[in-house]
Amino acid sequence: MPDNPARSRKRRAAIVSPLRTPVGKFLGTLAPLEAGQLGAVILKALVERSGIDPARVDDVVFSQGYGSGEAPAIGHWSWLAAGLPLEVPGYQLDRRCGSGLQAVVNAAMMIEAGHADVVVAGGCESMSNVEHYTTRLRGGVKAGNLALWDRLTRGRLMSQPVERFGVISGMIETAENLAKDYGISREAADAYAVRSHRNAAAAWDAGKFDAQLVAVDVPQKRGDPITFARDEGFRADASMETLGKLRALENGVVTAGNASQQNDAAAACLVVAEDKLEELGLEPMLWFTGYAAAGCDPSRMGIGPVPAVERLFARTGIGWDRIDLVELNEAFAPQVLAVLKGWGWSDDDSRRDILNVNGSGISLGHPIGATGGRILADMAHEMRRRQARFGLETMCIGGGQGIAAIFERAT
Repeated sequence: MPDNPARSRKRRAAIVSPLRTPVGKFLGTLAPLEAGQLGAVILKALVERSGIDPARVDDVVFSQGYGSGEAPAIGHWSWLAAGLPLEVPGYQLDRRCGSGLQAVVNAAMMIEAGHADVVVAGGCESMSNVEHYTTRLRGGVKAGNLALWDRLTRGRLMSQPVERFGVISGMIETAENLAKDYGISREAADAYAVRSHRNAAAAWDAGKFDAQLVAVDVPQKRGDPITFARDEGFRADASMETLGKLRALENGVVTAGNASQQNDAAAACLVVAEDKLEELGLEPMLWFTGYAAAGCDPSRMGIGPVPAVERLFARTGIGWDRIDLVELNEAFAPQVLAVLKGWGWSDDDSRRDILNVNGSGISLGHPIGATGGRILADMAHEMRRRQARFGLETMCIGGGQGIAAIFERAT
């Protein structure tokens, strides 16, 4: 059998038209739309804005942190719900908080290996519609009460095998552990959160998100749909005084003001083989350079970006001296500050000026499956504005992982 020339060499994977919806608050404006419907919105917009012939798409890779039977294999489900060609397949993946970035990575690896020319990568999440469930009804319940688990809280509690690691009450506990390990104070956590909220507000005022945003028409019980076109979780008036009034959630340093939110959103992009860009009339924004994932102690899951970035730098030969923009997802302020210490960044390190310059999870929100795509869209446009060469996207992952990827600006 003759060799496939496309598979005999590594092809570069281009990121084209990274888009996102605005991020909705928990039980907020986007709550009437379930995850699959949000996915359909972003996929339809991606096809329209990029100008791609949807029949040329080889696969759809979509992430979701809280999958359900309402939209199984949500990449394919949302593609069909958007009215796009039946012949295009799709699937769903879950690496918890890192799922959205992993979707882009999977798509890029398919391109580099020659298994596809055009892949849609993205993710969606409607945390407002995550269900309550039980595992006891299949065999029947003869008598007594029946408890329903809230999949949101249960998923965090069961993010690691209890038999091996014991009970970890949730992600807040892991952030408090890092605060103790790295000496992160409540004041420092609040100060970081204020920075995040103010950066997000300033970015909105400057119109920095305009080019990446896809407005969503949200049906109402009565009357016409409303158009949702602005993130609704950031606090433009955030200050040390306002955040300082919030009670710590577990008598520690984490509060509702310095932690990420539960959110609804969708994000997507095209990942395209370099040798197909001209033929398809597509303009790349970024090149995929490389990625790495790493495991860590589940009780300190927030430190995951430290070993992940270490592996990534070792694999790519790229170090901090070549990184021009850093996007570190903000699960919790003490988690971010612990990671910075783990990276060896001092409190007055100049690299802090290129970190999360337009806000992140604390201010813009953390719709689990969509977060990686939201971050990528923001980073791509910011890299173009700054004429930055290399951007780093990284995040911690519930259950004890980290993921990181480097992208190079194409135009």
